[in-house]
Amino acid sequence: MPWEYTLYIPHDPRAVRICRHTLRDILRTHHLPALIEPAELLASELLGNAIRHTKGPAALKLRQAGSSFRLGAWDTDPAPPTTAPQGDEAGRGLHLVQAYADDWGWFQVNGSAGKYVWCDLGTRPER
Repeated sequence: MPWEYTLYIPHDPRAVRICRHTLRDILRTHHLPALIEPAELLASELLGNAIRHTKGPAALKLRQAGSSFRLGAWDTDPAPPTTAPQGDEAGRGLHLVQAYADDWGWFQVNGSAGKYVWCDLGTRPER
Protein backbone atom coordinates (compact mmCIF):
# COMPACT_ATOMS: atom_id res chain seq x y z
CA MET A 1 0.00 0.00 0.00
CA PRO A 2 1.54 3.38 -0.97
CA TRP A 3 2.11 6.00 1.73
CA GLU A 4 3.37 9.57 1.97
CA TYR A 5 4.46 11.94 4.75
CA THR A 6 5.41 15.62 4.66
CA LEU A 7 7.27 17.25 7.55
CA TYR A 8 7.24 21.06 7.48
CA ILE A 9 10.10 22.63 9.40
CA PRO A 10 11.11 26.15 10.41
CA HIS A 11 14.37 27.72 9.28
CA ASP A 12 16.32 26.18 12.15
CA PRO A 13 19.32 23.82 11.84
CA ARG A 14 18.01 21.77 14.79
CA ALA A 15 15.03 20.75 12.66
CA VAL A 16 17.29 18.52 10.51
CA ARG A 17 17.98 16.28 13.51
CA ILE A 18 14.28 16.13 14.36
CA CYS A 19 13.50 15.10 10.77
CA ARG A 20 16.14 12.34 10.89
CA HIS A 21 14.57 10.88 14.02
CA THR A 22 11.08 11.11 12.54
CA LEU A 23 12.30 9.53 9.29
CA ARG A 24 13.83 6.65 11.24
CA ASP A 25 10.53 6.07 13.07
CA ILE A 26 8.55 6.14 9.83
CA LEU A 27 10.84 3.63 8.12
CA ARG A 28 10.74 1.30 11.13
CA THR A 29 6.95 1.53 11.26
CA HIS A 30 6.75 0.58 7.59
CA HIS A 31 9.24 -2.30 8.03
CA LEU A 32 12.02 -0.72 5.93
CA PRO A 33 15.04 -0.86 8.28
CA ALA A 34 17.53 -1.31 5.41
CA LEU A 35 16.67 2.19 4.17
CA ILE A 36 17.24 3.95 7.49
CA GLU A 37 20.96 4.69 7.15
CA PRO A 38 21.02 5.87 3.52
CA ALA A 39 17.73 7.77 3.90
CA GLU A 40 19.00 9.59 6.99
CA LEU A 41 22.19 10.60 5.18
CA LEU A 42 20.32 11.84 2.12
CA ALA A 43 17.64 13.65 4.12
CA SER A 44 20.35 15.36 6.20
CA GLU A 45 22.13 16.56 3.08
CA LEU A 46 18.98 17.78 1.32
CA LEU A 47 17.55 19.53 4.39
CA GLY A 48 20.96 20.86 5.40
CA ASN A 49 21.23 22.53 2.00
CA ALA A 50 17.70 23.92 2.33
CA ILE A 51 18.50 25.47 5.73
CA ARG A 52 22.01 26.63 4.79
CA HIS A 53 21.16 28.26 1.47
CA THR A 54 17.73 29.78 2.06
CA LYS A 55 16.09 32.03 4.60
CA GLY A 56 12.62 30.50 4.72
CA PRO A 57 10.97 27.34 5.97
CA ALA A 58 11.54 23.93 4.40
CA ALA A 59 9.84 20.54 4.18
CA LEU A 60 10.86 16.90 3.96
CA LYS A 61 8.60 14.66 1.92
CA LEU A 62 8.73 10.84 2.09
CA ARG A 63 6.86 8.54 -0.27
CA GLN A 64 6.78 4.78 -0.80
CA ALA A 65 5.11 3.29 -3.85
CA GLY A 66 5.88 -0.30 -4.81
CA SER A 67 9.62 -0.92 -4.64
CA SER A 68 10.49 2.78 -4.87
CA PHE A 69 11.14 5.05 -1.90
CA ARG A 70 11.45 8.76 -2.64
CA LEU A 71 12.53 11.49 -0.30
CA GLY A 72 12.83 15.12 -1.11
CA ALA A 73 13.29 18.56 0.36
CA TRP A 74 11.39 21.69 -0.55
CA ASP A 75 12.87 25.13 0.16
CA THR A 76 11.98 28.72 -0.69
CA ASP A 77 14.78 29.41 -3.21
CA PRO A 78 13.78 28.67 -6.83
CA ALA A 79 17.44 28.62 -8.00
CA PRO A 80 18.81 25.23 -9.12
CA PRO A 81 20.90 23.25 -6.66
CA THR A 82 24.61 23.37 -7.39
CA THR A 83 27.48 21.01 -6.68
CA ALA A 84 30.82 22.19 -5.36
CA PRO A 85 34.07 21.19 -7.03
CA GLN A 86 35.20 17.68 -6.09
CA GLY A 87 37.12 17.70 -2.81
CA ASP A 88 35.47 20.89 -1.51
CA GLU A 89 34.16 20.06 2.00
CA ALA A 90 31.46 22.74 1.85
CA GLY A 91 29.00 21.79 -0.84
CA ARG A 92 29.62 18.05 -0.95
CA GLY A 93 25.94 17.30 -0.25
CA LEU A 94 24.83 16.79 -3.82
CA HIS A 95 27.89 14.63 -4.51
CA LEU A 96 26.68 12.34 -1.69
CA VAL A 97 23.18 12.36 -3.10
CA GLN A 98 24.54 11.39 -6.53
CA ALA A 99 26.64 8.61 -4.98
CA TYR A 100 24.01 7.05 -2.72
CA ALA A 101 20.69 7.61 -4.49
CA ASP A 102 19.47 5.46 -7.35
CA ASP A 103 18.19 8.60 -9.07
CA TRP A 104 17.76 12.27 -8.19
CA GLY A 105 16.57 15.53 -9.65
CA TRP A 106 14.90 18.81 -8.89
CA PHE A 107 12.20 21.14 -10.17
CA GLN A 108 10.91 24.62 -9.45
CA VAL A 109 7.65 24.84 -7.55
CA ASN A 110 5.10 27.20 -9.10
CA GLY A 111 7.74 29.37 -10.76
CA SER A 112 9.04 31.36 -7.79
CA ALA A 113 7.67 29.37 -4.84
CA GLY A 114 10.94 27.56 -4.32
CA LYS A 115 12.32 24.23 -5.48
CA TYR A 116 11.97 20.56 -4.67
CA VAL A 117 15.10 18.37 -4.72
CA TRP A 118 14.30 14.65 -4.66
CA CYS A 119 16.09 11.32 -4.67
CA ASP A 120 15.05 7.68 -4.95
CA LEU A 121 16.24 4.63 -3.05
CA GLY A 122 15.36 1.03 -3.76
CA THR A 123 14.73 1.30 -7.47
CA ARG A 124 17.82 -0.69 -8.53
CA PRO A 125 18.82 -4.26 -7.76
CA GLU A 126 21.11 -4.74 -4.76
CA ARG A 127 24.57 -3.25 -5.23
